[in-house]
Amino acid sequence: MVSPTVDLRAPARVKRFATSVPPALATVSAAAGALFVIPLGYLVVRSFGDGFVSTLRAEPFAEPLARTLGLAVAVAIATSALGTALAWLVVRTDLPGRRVWRKLIPLPLVFPSFVGAFCFLAAFTDGGLVEEYILQPLGVDGRWRIEGFGWSVVVLALFTYPYVYLPVAARLAALPPSLEESARSLGRTPVGTFASVVLPQTTGAIGAGALLVFLYSLSEFGAVSLLRYDTLTRSIYTATQSFDTSAAFGLSLVLAICAVVVIALERRWAERRVRTEAVGAGRSTITYRLGPWKGPATVFMGSVLFLGLGGPIAVLLQWTARGLARGSELHAERLLPAARNTAVYGITGAFVAVAFVLPVAYLTVRHPRALLARFVNAVVTSSFALPGLIVGFAFVNFAQIEVVPARFYLSVEVLIVAYVVHFGAQALRASQVAVGGVPRRIGDAARSLGASPLKRFFRIDLPLMRPGLAAGGGLVLLSIMKELPATLLLIPTGSDTLARRVWFSADSLLYAQAGFYALALVVLSGVLTWLLTIRPLERGARL
Repeated sequence: MVSPTVDLRAPARVKRFATSVPPALATVSAAAGALFVIPLGYLVVRSFGDGFVSTLRAEPFAEPLARTLGLAVAVAIATSALGTALAWLVVRTDLPGRRVWRKLIPLPLVFPSFVGAFCFLAAFTDGGLVEEYILQPLGVDGRWRIEGFGWSVVVLALFTYPYVYLPVAARLAALPPSLEESARSLGRTPVGTFASVVLPQTTGAIGAGALLVFLYSLSEFGAVSLLRYDTLTRSIYTATQSFDTSAAFGLSLVLAICAVVVIALERRWAERRVRTEAVGAGRSTITYRLGPWKGPATVFMGSVLFLGLGGPIAVLLQWTARGLARGSELHAERLLPAARNTAVYGITGAFVAVAFVLPVAYLTVRHPRALLARFVNAVVTSSFALPGLIVGFAFVNFAQIEVVPARFYLSVEVLIVAYVVHFGAQALRASQVAVGGVPRRIGDAARSLGASPLKRFFRIDLPLMRPGLAAGGGLVLLSIMKELPATLLLIPTGSDTLARRVWFSADSLLYAQAGFYALALVVLSGVLTWLLTIRPLERGARL
């Protein structure tokens, strides 16, 4: 049974906003915005208190900023193409083993950027895995210089494409197959159907993921530093190392301003683009036969996962094996407590983030031209562009000045709130796509039948939004599990996480321990992602 859809021949602009915002929605959204203002407000106060203008005059930031923006744009474009292609192959084609691919594709996101870049360097360096197991058996003498702009784009794209893949896969799972079946019945080829039907319906999801990749690339430091590509975050790090806090906060504010400008432009584009409405998918999902392209598509999928997942895991296994052969201690007794905390923090933060930003998603989608909607959207999304160190400083000082009770200082509650503020943009963008995919006419029909708002939400909206919300929660989950700077500043005394174990082990040159804990992080993330994200996506494709 295929669910009804709107007429493809009349993709008129959908009126998605009303003249006034419901008071309850406005109040809840304003409260959420107030929480997300904390790091931005702290950054503004510190920057102008230390002389923002004089700091910019003293710091040569124009060239690093240009490199940062160029990198962010290039990575966003690369991940948009890569994530969309992977989502379409997995959700819409007869690709062999696509159930397995679906479980593995999101996992590169779990690698901390510095670990992923370091694994990449270790694999291609002299005596690395590539030379030992590929080049030498073939008699090839090859040397690569893994550094600079091009390699930074490649490495970041391989570890951030799930930001695009997850929301696009969720959107494809929610699209009714009748849309594409109608286009095919009119004689359109699979490529023509994708360009004229699928792509317009997934533009919002692609844009949401690309924006997250752009903001992530703005604040990226570890990978680009290892790859010797000088960006603005390196200048911020150098300033913090020399205790020049005025320069660090001033340059961070420049990043925040860039993020706000890009977010504003993206929202204007989102409001102007033509949208069509589609109800959730039916029980059967259209499947395209790849035919002679099945082999190349499989090789493409395997290559992406080898570079973004298999290769780094192989490097980590090599570190662990060599360390054990040399008698290194793994301190496995620390594994279970760190894994437990990682799972608890990740799951709690993901659920809280989705629940917290869902009202904001309703506000920004249903009332996009309201001033409150524009403000809250900018505040929530721009927090993702701030370096985690700045977010951590903000909440440390927020607790120290006794705005909150003293018992919450260095508590799990403050740590979870910091996670939600830092990564809430990921849940918001996916939630906005999910809310935008729910036709308002269905709610209007239920209202005319006497259904209460809560009943309409749980019986109509939530089932249709579940794949998109699961995708957003999965992004937050993976990001929290690998987050380091804010965790180092805010984690309760005596607690630990797998990311902290990886960091301290690698910092102490204990690569066996670093590989061991990083492997545990990948396994734990894979299990939780399958339970909380992949399974809801699969159910969404069948409902």
